[in-house]
Amino acid sequence: MDKVDLIATAAFGLEASVAYELKQLGYTDQHVEPGRITFRADYTAIARANMFLRVADRVLLRVGEFPASTFDELFDGVRYLPWGDWLAEDAYFPVDGKSVKSTLTSVPAVQGVVKKAIADAMAERYGRATSPETGDRAKILVSLLEDVATLTIDTSGEGLHKRGYRPLNVTAPLKETLAAGLISIARWFPDRPFADPLCGSGTLPIEAAMIAQKIAPGKLRRFDAEHWPVLPAQLWRDVRTEALDKEDRRVEFDIQGSDIDPTVLEYARKHADVVGLGRRIRFEQTAVKDFKPTSEYGWIITNPPYGERLGTAAEVEELYRQMGEAFQADAPTWSVYVLTGYERFERFYDKVAAKKRKLYNGQIRCDLYAYPGPRKPRFTVLEMPTDLPTEEATD
Repeated sequence: MDKVDLIATAAFGLEASVAYELKQLGYTDQHVEPGRITFRADYTAIARANMFLRVADRVLLRVGEFPASTFDELFDGVRYLPWGDWLAEDAYFPVDGKSVKSTLTSVPAVQGVVKKAIADAMAERYGRATSPETGDRAKILVSLLEDVATLTIDTSGEGLHKRGYRPLNVTAPLKETLAAGLISIARWFPDRPFADPLCGSGTLPIEAAMIAQKIAPGKLRRFDAEHWPVLPAQLWRDVRTEALDKEDRRVEFDIQGSDIDPTVLEYARKHADVVGLGRRIRFEQTAVKDFKPTSEYGWIITNPPYGERLGTAAEVEELYRQMGEAFQADAPTWSVYVLTGYERFERFYDKVAAKKRKLYNGQIRCDLYAYPGPRKPRFTVLEMPTDLPTEEATD
């Protein structure tokens, strides 16, 4: 089967996690850059990457790349790319764009030129005066960087963070892709306890449970590329069958989420129900100061409020004090990972992080504060029984 160039986009700081996921899917011919991983694979990768990537934002198909410092060069370069190989005759193809350090600085003008060039190419391909654009969507992205134009088609449609299990909106939700990225960075494994003591609508516990049972993140949704004529419906059916075959609902895990707000906890339970995990994840109404794990050597991964959209500074600082006291006193063997945009977090948590990693929650610059716990002993030393017979007694 022919190979294509694909781009998995990623939030800043999560590129390595996406690259690892791609390798796990068998796509090793890849190149990692800030915000994106380019990889070469056959057509089935379009469906498989959309279905199985947990941390990537989107999967783009690269149609072509060429120098363009004038609008004529841009038009001609776009005009002769193989659009007819990918777009249906009646495809609706909106154009989005960006320009960085390039001569062509007017993004609306760039978009207009690209739109006209594709329309001309499609009209010639199908022998029509104009393209009707009454069919399914194929969103075109034009990126100009230092006078080099890259043309891609978005295969995903809606961002991959939209798994389909979270129809209920709450204030400042954590994106599912970022939640999966935090779990990847923290190196949590399903055989260890997991807790989010400020779980909100349940994204982190649900993503952890989906990882534990190998539930494909894309199983509940559809993708724009499913409607492309070049990708047969059987390909998508095969990938959905692969997703079901990989699931393992027998896997046991200890995952809990807690929050002080009963309303968001009800959302969390409903979201978990959509994925079939409502009875497997424990959601409890508990203040963070009362958090007490019932086991040892677990992982706390959480995204508490940090004042940008939730809570005043005084409230946030008091919350961090309570977190520090509860986690350090009652969970000494647990690894703790906290994502926050509050720069003075360590001061109020009362402990300097072993590591900090810069990430972005939407447009908000954050740090992931890492406090790895002690390693779990591989063997337990058993006490020697005191009633064993002596050598004299056995003679």
